[in-house]
Amino acid sequence: MNRRLAPRLQGLASYAFLLVLLLVVVFPFYWMTVTALKSEVQMRSLASMFWPDPVVWDNFRHLLAQTDFVAWFKNSVLVAVSSTLVATAIGTIGAYSLARLRFLGRAFMSSAVLITYLVPPSILFIPLYAQIRNLGLADSLAGLIAAYPSFTVPFVTWLLMGYFESIPEELEEAAMIDGATRFGAFARVVLPLAAPGVLAAGLYAFTQAWNEFLYALVFITDVKLRTLPVGLSSFITGDVYGWGFLMAGAVLTTLPVIAAYIYLQKYMVEGLTAGSVKG
Repeated sequence: MNRRLAPRLQGLASYAFLLVLLLVVVFPFYWMTVTALKSEVQMRSLASMFWPDPVVWDNFRHLLAQTDFVAWFKNSVLVAVSSTLVATAIGTIGAYSLARLRFLGRAFMSSAVLITYLVPPSILFIPLYAQIRNLGLADSLAGLIAAYPSFTVPFVTWLLMGYFESIPEELEEAAMIDGATRFGAFARVVLPLAAPGVLAAGLYAFTQAWNEFLYALVFITDVKLRTLPVGLSSFITGDVYGWGFLMAGAVLTTLPVIAAYIYLQKYMVEGLTAGSVKG
């Protein structure tokens, strides 16, 4: 009897643990959404703490109609997408070079990539701002697009180095024997197999750029050019927090990231499956 009950108890314990983990992950977003749908009076009341009664849309209306939230959203999309494309392209080519090519200083450069990734961006923004200003890109979205790859390229490169090393070199050699160049073998053979890794690295770079606060705060002074993290911080004045606007803005800011992960997750799984079959 005990032998029969043991697997069931283990299964129940596993499901209980997953349920607790799900609540821990989902509850902050639930609380954020519920708060955004409350009025100021409801936020101070304990009568309907865990749900809005009634549902109020004033926070979203005020946010979209009477603030620069739409402009901040467009700025974040432009900066995040552009910097992600730049970081993914540079990191992919760099990772392939470090994983496949043999040249003097390769080991040092591989270590330098990891060390650069470990350096906190907060200690680099002063010299980086000086360079951005010398290039005439201060107080512009182009400056942010140029600055963000400084902390996303090292991670993309470091992540994809291991992915490229896991792909058999014989596949490239066979393509080059058939007449393909090194770049042709990379583009037609290696890159399709590495698509799941490139996609994962790109999603990470997008998330980093979308949520970045320090560089956007230092490099941008024009209110119209702010990104979402900096723009939402303007709802905090001293010790006064505009919780309704903050939570409404946080909900709208989080949705694109959630949608991107939900939509692209199936392509990552399909790519992994296809890659294992081809290999």
